[in-house]
Amino acid sequence: MTDLSHSPLPGALPDKRQVAASFSRAAASYDSVAALQRAVGEALLERLPASLAPARWLDLGSGTGHFSRALATRFPGAHGLALDIAEGMLAHARQHGGAHHHAAGDAERLPVRDQVFDLIFSSLAVQWCDAFASVLAEAQRALRPGGVLAFSSLCVGTLEELRASWQTVDGQVHVNRFRRFDDYQRLCADSGLTVLGLERRAHVLHYPDVRSLTHELKALGAHNLNPGRPSGLTGRARVQGMLQAYEQFRDAQGLPATYQVVYGVLRNDQEH
Repeated sequence: MTDLSHSPLPGALPDKRQVAASFSRAAASYDSVAALQRAVGEALLERLPASLAPARWLDLGSGTGHFSRALATRFPGAHGLALDIAEGMLAHARQHGGAHHHAAGDAERLPVRDQVFDLIFSSLAVQWCDAFASVLAEAQRALRPGGVLAFSSLCVGTLEELRASWQTVDGQVHVNRFRRFDDYQRLCADSGLTVLGLERRAHVLHYPDVRSLTHELKALGAHNLNPGRPSGLTGRARVQGMLQAYEQFRDAQGLPATYQVVYGVLRNDQEH
């Protein structure tokens, strides 16, 4: 088990111990509300090079194992490892197969040998990693020459409607922080990996009311985990103010929630 005990700096991304605990609690409810996560993962699968035929793959941040099973179907002769920091997610995934092995670990410090995988697939997981440069370095270390890292993540602009609505009533952190897209561009360019593709795409979901959105975030384990988030209950007047502010975004389909999704496909062209 990887050490997740280091504390984040103020204003940094969430403490991974809390991320792991939150997603472990959400294991049973996650798949029932994970329409966005499935759509993003499918879009990432479509971005894999057509010629890719891995002998070994890693599902990094594998969650309930939905895409471990998809990878096993797509590459039936390959050997798969599912890795996640949330023990509850791994326990859920083990019951449904897909990967040959399931292990707890951290994307910034992979518990694997050098040059093990031909594919590292990671959908909507690395946004929780504070040091994305370390994720890229570990991926390069673990990939065989010619191996591919395919990842999706979230960047600034995600849940901007909810963030802006809270900003009208107080200055506290109510919505998870994400890094900027140009940080992804810079870090990928500096990684030593060959960038085959890197793009940002907006996915917009609609809800009948804010409660439906916040309930879904909690069921996913992706509710507010940031340092600086409010402690205790938020006052009724502020909640009502936020709800009224969010109504300004309503359109014919309901209340929008925008996710700014980053898709990256990188190849390891370096000999170790």
